[in-house]
Formats: sequence, C-alpha cells, structure tokens
Amino acid sequence: MTHSHVTAVEDDEPELLRDQFRQLLRYRAIITAGIGIGLLGGVWFGMSNADTYVATSQVVLRAPVNDPFNPSISQDKTLNMGSERQTALSSSVAEQAAKKLGWTGTIGRLQKDLQVTNPPQSQVLQFSYTADTPQAAADRANAVTQAYLALRQKQWTDVRATMLAGQQRQLDEVAKKHDQKTKELDRMPDGAARDAEYGVKTNLLNRINELDARISQLKSLDMSPGTVIRVATAPGYSDGPGLPMSIGLGALVGVALGLLAAWVRLVFDPAPRSAGDVARAVRAPVLGTLPKGATDVLLADDHTDARVAEEYRSVAFRLAYDQRFADRRRLLVVAPRGSNEAAVAVASHLAASFAETGKDVLLIEADLRDPTLKGRLRAHAAAAPRWSSPVENKENEEGGWPSRRQLSVDAGESGSFGLVPGERVRNVARALTGPRVSRLIAEADSPNATVVVLAPPVLNYADALALVDRVDGVLVVCDPRGVHRTDLQRIRELIAGAGGTVLGAVVHTSGRRRRASKQDGRRGSSGGRRYAPPPRTEEFAAEPEQILLGDGSDTVALRSLRPEDLRTGDIRAGDR
Repeated sequence: MTHSHVTAVEDDEPELLRDQFRQLLRYRAIITAGIGIGLLGGVWFGMSNADTYVATSQVVLRAPVNDPFNPSISQDKTLNMGSERQTALSSSVAEQAAKKLGWTGTIGRLQKDLQVTNPPQSQVLQFSYTADTPQAAADRANAVTQAYLALRQKQWTDVRATMLAGQQRQLDEVAKKHDQKTKELDRMPDGAARDAEYGVKTNLLNRINELDARISQLKSLDMSPGTVIRVATAPGYSDGPGLPMSIGLGALVGVALGLLAAWVRLVFDPAPRSAGDVARAVRAPVLGTLPKGATDVLLADDHTDARVAEEYRSVAFRLAYDQRFADRRRLLVVAPRGSNEAAVAVASHLAASFAETGKDVLLIEADLRDPTLKGRLRAHAAAAPRWSSPVENKENEEGGWPSRRQLSVDAGESGSFGLVPGERVRNVARALTGPRVSRLIAEADSPNATVVVLAPPVLNYADALALVDRVDGVLVVCDPRGVHRTDLQRIRELIAGAGGTVLGAVVHTSGRRRRASKQDGRRGSSGGRRYAPPPRTEEFAAEPEQILLGDGSDTVALRSLRPEDLRTGDIRAGDR
C-alpha cells in the first residue's frame, strides 16, 4: 500500500531530478538490455585482445648539416614531423619492410597493424606494431623502422648526389673557360687589353674555388636520417586491459547505455510515469495510489488483502477533508478512456468507505450505455428516493431513468449504501440532463448525505460533462501506463470548461484479470464490454422489487422507454 498525496504545485529542481531518476528505473528491461550489451561487448573486447601483443621502437630524426654542434641551426625548423610521420606510414616504407620480412600478404595488411606517433615538442618517431605473437610484433616493428631509415637515407643521398652532379657540371664549365682564358693570355702582348683579360681569368678562378668548396661541403655531410634510441623487443604480456577489466568496463558502459536509452524512452513516452506527472497534468493532488489488483472487485470485503480497504479509506478521508467537497458532498468518478472497470471499483469502494463513516450514501450509476452494477453488487430493494414520492410527482410516469426504484447494497462491515442502477435508454443525453437526475443528485443537500456519481469515460462519451455542473468535484481514476499526459490535460480542460473542478486523481495498476481482458475492455463505436456477473447467493438472486410511485410529471421532457420497448424497439407515441 502506498499512501501518496502529490500536490500539483511546481516541484523544486532536486525533487524533479529524483522523480525523473525513479521514472528511469521503471524501464528495467531497457536498462538490463543495455547492461547485457555492455557485458557482451566487454567479453568480446577482452577475448579479442587476449592474444595481441604490441612492440615499440623509437627513432630520433636529424637533418644533414655541416656542423651538428652549431647552435644557430634549429632541427625543428629543418624537419617537418608531420611529413615524416606520413612518410613512415607510406607504402614505400611498407614495401621495403615486406621485402625484409619475407611478407607474403598484402601491403595493406602489413600497414593495418602499424601505428606511428610523434610525441609533442620532439623530433622522435615512435613505431608501434600489433601482432598475434610477441616476436612477430618486435620483428615487424624493427623492420618498419629500418625500412623508414633506409628510405630517408636514400632520399637524402639522392638529393646530395643530384646537387653534387649539378655543382660538378658548373665546375667543369668554369674550369674549361679558365683554361681557354689562360691560353689566350699567354698569346696576348702586354698592355691594357691583356690586363682586362687577366681580371676575367681571376674571376673564373674565384668561381672555381667557390664550386670546389660547395662540392667538398656536400661530400662531407653526414647523411644518416636519425638514430634508433629504442629497439623493439618481444613484449612479455598481451595488450589490452584483460578479460576481468574488460567485463567491468563493459558493465559500466552498459549501465550508461541503458540509462541513456531509458532516458530517451522516457522523453518520448507520452504516458505519465509517476504520480507527480499525473498531478501536474490534472493540476490536482493524487489522493491515492492503489495496490496492484485493487480494482478487480467492487467491495473491500471481497479482497483478501486488507491494504486495499485501507487505501480506499484514506482516499475517502482526504476527500472528506477537502473543503470543496465537504460542503455539499457530491462526487463524480470518471475514467479517461477505454474500460470503465477501475472507475466502477473506485466509486463502489468510496461509497462503502463513506458509509462506514456514518454517511447516508447514494451511489448513482450514470453509465446508461453499459450498466453493470445492478448485477454485480449485493443489492436488494429499498425505499424510493424522496424526489419520486407521490407528493412531488403528480403526473403518471411509467418509464425513464432514473426509475422509481432504489436498491440498498450490503457492504459487509462497512454498512450499506443506496444504489440507483443504470438502465439502457434511447436518449442518454436527455436522461442525464433531465430534472429527475438533478433532484436525485441534490439529495446530498440533506444532512449527513453523500452522493457518488459514476459516469462513462470522459474521452469516450460526453456523458460525464453533462453532470459536471451538478456535482462539487470530479475524481479522475487512471492507470498511468494506460493513459497519455495529453489525455489527462484534455480531461482537465473539458471539466473546467463545463464549470467543474478536478478534486484529485486516483492511480492504479491493472490486475492480471483485467489485463487478460484488456481487448474486451476497450469501448467505442463498436459497443461496450459485457460482464458475466459473479455468482450470487440465493438471498439476492431475485430481481429487486420495483416500487412505482408518483405520476411522472417531472420527466415530461424526457424520452422514456419501458424494458419491453428496448427489446422490441417500439417507441411510445408520446415520445416520438
């Protein structure tokens, strides 16, 4: 049993967060599925990494320079580490490594398990290779490293050879010109012309010396592209966190995934998932949360669980202390849509609870489309209601609803209460808006009297709206998992538009019996549900006696039908 009194006022943010977290826990299947997926992923990750080994080698790169000890030369400006990393991952390096290893597979397969990184603010390349065995990982990492160094050295060597060839060609041409100029000077006599040619020869000799210096400088360069500072060795353990840690990480990821999926489901779920959602939708307190199966039977004495009776009593007491209801004691009980079983159970239990407090209770079944209470409650004939007495009714009246008959329901230890059963009529709207219904509901004006009116679902028919202005408040009975928030908001708008007030809501969970017959419980254009009444004792097996009093002057405007008219379809001439 849950005694909850959720107010419709705006909750603070921590309370809303707690409420949302409690709502997330309702999607246990989704959260469990997320955890299961995470565990499976952890197992797969742990097993897939159980036989993988990673070997690492490191190389410090350098560019060819004349004087490596010259502080004015900056290696980080000479080398582009991004380009060097791309070169290390190139197919040219992979091809050289494949030749060295005797690789029989594709080059792409060899490159797939290779990773080259560059630590920040350094001229270091780190080669990491993943393989199925430790030795294979070390051999392939070293092979790729050596292939990269060899490729870089070949590239620098090719560049130097190209430059040397160009410098040598220039030197040969200048030397040839110098030799020719020397021969010409030997044949020329002394004078100004010979002195001018001698200056040209001097310039050629300087050019020769300059080219010789460049060639010597290029030949003296150290063409080593870098130094291996870490040779890859066979690792002693496999890569990855291991199977236990992988399962633990998978469980954490699964919890996060499940909560995220549950949150998405909650965001797009149109149904109110808590009493707080119901209270905010109807802008009225939730007067009670019924235990599971509390609406399966109509009287508390028929329940084996005493918590059900206590919960209904708590709802009745909360209504009794509501000033809007306590002044005139008229209550309309309705359901949102679909089956009206829960509203029937709540109305009968509330009538019994009010009777237990000493009230003179009258339960009116205003469901004229599918009335069932007469055959389901322990009822017998009782005195006629005051409005049907001969003093008030002068004309002859033989039909219509409510008929001049009132039943008394034995509620066991709670006492008894009056029942005006519903009857099928041809014109429901006219019957519900007739003066007899108004005078019947007005019986609550008597001292110590209480009237509980049961109406069909609000969103199925407009019958309840015809009674709103004659009661003091409306009690909405709903299953949060079977109704949308927009439905509850629509009910509140309809009741407010008809001049009524929502006193509160009662939430319940459908029992197994009603869930099994859920399809039969949906009412619409195809008709209502038909109930097989429970076996009745011999004491109440007979049809309640019908007491005919008065002349029917109060229902002149109503279209009245006799039971035989309903069977034959014949309408009296006076009602045409």
